Amino acid sequence: MQNKGKEHMPTEKRYEINELTDTESTADAGNMLNGKAVVDEPTVTEFTEIESMDEIIKLFGVFDENLKIIEAETGTNIAADSEKINISGKQSAVDIARNVVEKLLSLIKRGESIDRGRIRYAIDLAREGNSELILELADDVIAFTSKGKQIKCKTLGQKRYINALKHNTVVFGVGPAGTGKTYLAVAMAVLAYKNKEVSRIILTRPAVEAGEKLGFLPGDLQNKVDPYLRPLYDALYDFLGSENFRILSERGVIEVAPLAYMRGRTLNDAVVILDEAQNTTAQQIKMFLTRMGMNTKMIVTGDMTQIDLPASQTSGLVQALRILKGVKGISFVELNKKDIVRHKLVERIVDAYEKFDKEAKAEREKREVKKQLIN
Repeated sequence: MQNKGKEHMPTEKRYEINELTDTESTADAGNMLNGKAVVDEPTVTEFTEIESMDEIIKLFGVFDENLKIIEAETGTNIAADSEKINISGKQSAVDIARNVVEKLLSLIKRGESIDRGRIRYAIDLAREGNSELILELADDVIAFTSKGKQIKCKTLGQKRYINALKHNTVVFGVGPAGTGKTYLAVAMAVLAYKNKEVSRIILTRPAVEAGEKLGFLPGDLQNKVDPYLRPLYDALYDFLGSENFRILSERGVIEVAPLAYMRGRTLNDAVVILDEAQNTTAQQIKMFLTRMGMNTKMIVTGDMTQIDLPASQTSGLVQALRILKGVKGISFVELNKKDIVRHKLVERIVDAYEKFDKEAKAEREKREVKKQLIN
């Protein structure tokens, strides 16, 4: 069984090496690098001891779905009995898998839940040689939902984002869908209110959506935009509960409104969140940032790949990132596909669109060069 007080579980190794015989030449093996023979990496089996079958059940998941992810992502074979987990494969792959298994078992011992996203991110960190950070991320509790659930950073990018929110007056959080930009911003805003650091929370976004003509929708501007503010409402419900949210809204403590309603105001003693900022114009984002009053923190979130403005119009977020870089008190945090905490397929979709956009840009530039040469 595992020795108490040690972070890593003891492992044993059994090597099964397929070596060339004396009569075989390395050239016959077909593995040559810079004129030198390269012998295939040996196949090994390593054992990691466990304390109970309950650990195995939680680690492997329902119908071994967690186990299948680890095996597929690392190229190893994993099996277990009542005392140990056996990991077989190439040495480098086994090292990664063993690191991941040990860290996930440590999380299970702490009472943490294991899901697919967490497993895949743990594998990514292990590949980079940063497996220790798996446990570090689990230590930081950002906030609690109204039902008592702990909210923690799930990626290093999210941790950078939270640190920026804690130590800067204005923070820009930019990244693809599913990286937690808005949700974590709302979490920090609610935390600031509960700690009596501010007296109000204001959430806003521009009234622009892909393919939507707001003028044809019924009601005034608030009614038209309300459906698009739903992600903000959902996050607030999570942290405050629906009844508490209703009471605070009626008292004016929480305001969720279109960006147009911010014009001409000075926002004091508040956390103000501008969501979907990629759809602001240059004038709108400047207007928003200059509403800041005393004891106010501003959080701007956006996704550069989801700009719904006309092609002829520059995104205010894009311009702000260029103009405000280096201004003291303003922090920019870029989240990427590794910070996506939704379904794995979302990351692949983001990848595919990024590739398409790069190819389309290269083609446009090529056509422009040809046009200039002709002229």
